[in-house]
Amino acid sequence: MTVSRRSDGTIVLDGSCPIEDAEPLLELLLATPAAPFDWTQCDYLHTAVLQVILAARPTFSGQCGDAWVRQWVETS
Repeated sequence: MTVSRRSDGTIVLDGSCPIEDAEPLLELLLATPAAPFDWTQCDYLHTAVLQVILAARPTFSGQCGDAWVRQWVETS
């Protein structure tokens, strides 16, 4: 799975994030809505995962590693 939480509480997306990651990501974001969100190492996001992220509006710790997403989603 490409969705995880680091020991400091940051929610991390790493590598290619398929549709199966949408629900676990949603659960983490709902459980810890103020957690920092790191997607800098994510190189592909399924649109369902992106929809979860856009709906949750987490605090980003950097830009998305997926160039297409980075082009269309401003995180600053």
